[in-house]
Amino acid sequence: MSRWCGFSMWRYPTRAVLREVRVLRGVLRAAPAGDTVKSRSHCSRCSVPGKKWTTPSGFDTGIKTFNSLTKQKEPLIVEREGVASWYSCGPTVYDHAHLGHACSYVRFDILQRILSRLFGITVIHAMVITDIDDKIIKRSWEEDVSPATIARTYEDEFKKDMLSLKVIPPAVYLRVTENVHHIIAFIEGIVKNGHAYATTEGDVYFDIKSIGDRYGRFVGAVESQVEPGGSHKRDQRDFALWKRSKPQEPYWESPWGRGRPGWHIECSTIASCVFGSQLDIHSGGIDLAFPHHENEIAQSEAYHQCGQWANYFLHSGHLHLKGSAEKMSKSLKNYITIKDFLQSYSANEFRMFCLLAKYRSGIDYSDDNMLEARASLATVSTFVHDVQAYMKGQLQCPPVQEAFLWERLAETKSSIMKALADDFDTPRAVGTLLNLVYYGNCQLRPVSTSDGAARSPAVFGAVVSYITDILDVFGIDLLHSKEADVASTVGSLQNVVEQLTRFRSEVRAFALAPRQDPLSTGTPGKPGLHPDRIPLLKACDTLRDELAPLGIVIKDRGATSTWEITEGKQGRRGQRIHNEVQEPSS
Repeated sequence: MSRWCGFSMWRYPTRAVLREVRVLRGVLRAAPAGDTVKSRSHCSRCSVPGKKWTTPSGFDTGIKTFNSLTKQKEPLIVEREGVASWYSCGPTVYDHAHLGHACSYVRFDILQRILSRLFGITVIHAMVITDIDDKIIKRSWEEDVSPATIARTYEDEFKKDMLSLKVIPPAVYLRVTENVHHIIAFIEGIVKNGHAYATTEGDVYFDIKSIGDRYGRFVGAVESQVEPGGSHKRDQRDFALWKRSKPQEPYWESPWGRGRPGWHIECSTIASCVFGSQLDIHSGGIDLAFPHHENEIAQSEAYHQCGQWANYFLHSGHLHLKGSAEKMSKSLKNYITIKDFLQSYSANEFRMFCLLAKYRSGIDYSDDNMLEARASLATVSTFVHDVQAYMKGQLQCPPVQEAFLWERLAETKSSIMKALADDFDTPRAVGTLLNLVYYGNCQLRPVSTSDGAARSPAVFGAVVSYITDILDVFGIDLLHSKEADVASTVGSLQNVVEQLTRFRSEVRAFALAPRQDPLSTGTPGKPGLHPDRIPLLKACDTLRDELAPLGIVIKDRGATSTWEITEGKQGRRGQRIHNEVQEPSS
C-alpha cells in the first residue's frame, strides 16, 4: 500500500466527533416546533421548479435579513422554535490565516451572538475544515512533509487565531479527511438519482444539464468561472465530485477507483451529516457564492431530492487594502496575518472596525480606519471610567437631568433592537450607542466645587450597564479586556500610581487654596492664588504631562484627580486599563 493511501495517512472519524454530531442532530430533532407563519409550502420536502425561493414554514425570529438566494431582505424563519441550524465553510488549512478570513469569521460571529443573545435563538453552528486539497498537497511537497502535517499545523493556528479574536468556536469542527466514507456514499446517492456520472478515467462529475434551469442562483454574485477538468466532461460547467488520484497524491479507495473528494462535495456531505436535508442558514464570504455555494445547492438538492435545501445564504463582503480593488488573499500575496495584526491592534479594536460597516458590504482596511475604531472604543471607555468616578463621588458635576437620561436610554434600547432586526445593521446600532455616550457626557461636566446638589448615580449606572452589556453581545468586553489582563500583573505599579496621585492631589489642593488680599493673583473682589504656591501647580502639571507618554494618565477634576494606566507608550494603544481610583476629595 502506498504511503499516501488514505487508510495509512488519515483516520476515519473519531468516536468523539461522531458523538458530537449525533448529539447535535438529536437537539435539532427534539426542539419543539415553533408557531408557524404563512408559507406556500415546506421547502425541504417540495419539488420547486426553476430558481424560485419558497418562504420556509416555522418560527419567525423577528429579524429581516438579506438572503443571497432572493437578493433582497426576507423574514428570517427557522424550522424549530428557538433553534437555528447554521453551517459555514471553514478554511483550507495550508497557510496562516489573514485579516480577510478574520473579517468574515468575526462578522458572522457577531451575527450569531446577536441572534442568540438578543433574539433568543440557540445557534447550532457546524464548520468544516478542508484538510485535503491541491494547495495542501503542493505545500507538503515544498516542505517535504505529509499533507496531514501541513493541515494539522495550520488548523491549530487557525483555531488559536479565532480564539484570539474572541470568535466563539462552532458546536463542532469536522474535517474532510475524517468524512471521506460519508462523501463517497453521498456521491453514490447523487449518481443513483441520475445527477452525476463517472468517467472511464476514474473521475465523477455532477451533471448540470440534469437539473435544467435550477442552476445559476448566484451567477453574477462574482465573476463566473468554469472549473477545470478532464476531456470526458459532458458540459464545461460540470464540476468534480470525485477526482482520481495522480502519482504521489493521497488517495482513498472508492467504487470509481483510487482518488479523493472534489472541493464542493465536502460541504454538502458534512452539512447533511449534521443537519440532514434541512438547513436554516449557510454563511461564507461573497467570493464563495459562485461556484462553491452554487454547486453545494445543486449537489444537496440532487441528493435529497428537494426543492430548497438551505433557506438562507448570508454572504460577507470582501476586505480590501485601502486603495486596492482586489480582495485580501493569500494567492495575491497582499495579506496581513492575524498574528501580525494583533501586534499593533487589539481584538476589541478589530471588532469595532467590523461593527462600523455592514457585514455584507466590502470594507477597506487602513490605519486610518483602525484608528477610527480605536477612537470610538476610547470614547466609550473614557465615558465608562468617568461614570465610575462620578458614582464614587470623585467627580463633581452640576445637577443631572435624570428624566432626560432615562428617556435617552429607553430610546437607545429600542433603536438598537430595531437596527439589529433590520439585517443586523451594526453601524446604525453603534452610532446610536455613541449618541447615548454623547448625551451622558453632556451631563458629566466637572466643576471645581460641589454645591451640595443631589447626585444621580443610578441613571448613570443603568446607562453604563447597558453599554457594557450590548458591547459584550458584540464580543467587546471593556471590563475584562486583554489590556485589563495585562494590567492585573502589575499591581505594584498601580499601588505606586495610586499613592503618587494622592500625594499630587494634596499638593494641588494646597496650591489652589484661595486667598483674598491685595497680594492675591485673582481679579478684584474675587479670591486668587497664593503667588508663592503657583510653582507647585506648575510642578504638578509637569508631572502629569511627563507621565502621560509612559502610559499613566492623570486627569484633574477641579481640586481632585483621577488616574488610569494605558498599555504601552503614548499613542501605541488607545484602550485603557480600567483601574478604579480610590483617592479622596481634597
